[in-house]
Amino acid sequence: MAQVVLENVYKSFSARKGERADAPVAVEPLVSPVDQTGLVAGKPTPTATTVSVLRRINLAVQDGEFMVLVGPSGCGKSTLLRLIAGLEQLTGGNIWVGETQVNDLPPKQRDIAMVFQSYALYPHMTVYNNLAFGLRRTLTGIQSKSRLPIWAENFFVSTTRSLPKPLRYRSHRERLVDQRVRTVAQMLQIDSLLQRLPKQLSGGQKQRVALGRAMARAPQVFLMDEPLSNLDAKLRAETRAQIVKLQRQLGTTTIYVTHDQTEAMTMGDRIAVMNAGQIQQLATPLELYNRPANRFVAEFIGSPPMNFLTVQVQSPWLLHPQFKLALPEIWAAVLQQYEGKSLLLGIRPEHLHLGEANEQNLPVQVELVEALGNETYLSTAFQQPAGDTSLALPPLLHTRIDPARSVRVGELLWLSIQGDKVHLFEPETGMALTP
Repeated sequence: MAQVVLENVYKSFSARKGERADAPVAVEPLVSPVDQTGLVAGKPTPTATTVSVLRRINLAVQDGEFMVLVGPSGCGKSTLLRLIAGLEQLTGGNIWVGETQVNDLPPKQRDIAMVFQSYALYPHMTVYNNLAFGLRRTLTGIQSKSRLPIWAENFFVSTTRSLPKPLRYRSHRERLVDQRVRTVAQMLQIDSLLQRLPKQLSGGQKQRVALGRAMARAPQVFLMDEPLSNLDAKLRAETRAQIVKLQRQLGTTTIYVTHDQTEAMTMGDRIAVMNAGQIQQLATPLELYNRPANRFVAEFIGSPPMNFLTVQVQSPWLLHPQFKLALPEIWAAVLQQYEGKSLLLGIRPEHLHLGEANEQNLPVQVELVEALGNETYLSTAFQQPAGDTSLALPPLLHTRIDPARSVRVGELLWLSIQGDKVHLFEPETGMALTP
């Protein structure tokens, strides 16, 4: 087990024909960057002919921690995982696994096991041999109890492996491999599948074999690149719980990449939210949800996403063409700083409630009803005042209501905002304001 530390990591690729080089990044990272001296000596720095994929990545994954990297497609999370594994070359920065700087080490010397999105099982090998393949290589240094040289042991083991059990040659190393494989198979409940080929397995079984192959090596760090994306919803939920249970049982440092916020929120001890090649916020799941650092994090974490409304500050009120809202006293100092200016008000769907007609509530018309049984989501729209087309109103507002309340499309409702759950953001930078 080991801590993984990323110091000021950069990754750039040469710009292809017709591709815009050195594209600007919308939001600066919220994790304090290490000084530029962290760049690797002799490595190229980003230039006008390169496209920056990762910039100023500073991250410390604690020993035994389950860290999740989450973000939209193309944000650089899988590239970051491949840099840690040694499958991509750093442009700048340093990567540490335990006490070892691994910048220039090949993947096989980093003591890291990676689980890929596409399983990557050997189709001609049984489940047993898929689990044992990497393990046989890692145990080559174990002292043999036989008088035969290692090459002779390996020859007899490989040539007799397909023979009936009484005729197989079993070295000390091979007995250790067998013990580890069967222990891992039992943990993953695939011990009855050891003699099957990958083509005879279901998607969930293949995924467990891929996990088992990584676990059998007992590495310092597990890297998982969207391992559940090929599974159906029910199997994904089951496997998700199984991975978390196994990680806690083994205590192995794990870095898990996903674009699914449900996976991120339910699996990670901490979550790093990424966008445009930078870390936007690093925090626990509930801190991300309750105190997002900027608009991107607020909108990305939560389903349906947070609603945003442009309001004018006239302390102690927030004014909107359709309503006005008084915030709790703790916001007074913030509102005084922005007196007469515009701010972005954010409110989550579950913090909008059905209310009565008054100037502090939002008049909306129901556009879509999504009844899920245990809860109902509404997509609603503001009503444009008669004869006035100048107002720039948001296209839809999402809210969650009690499933017992019957609502039909086209119905007029009034929504009240839960004042203590409001978020405010600067319109230009998108950064969150805190009371």
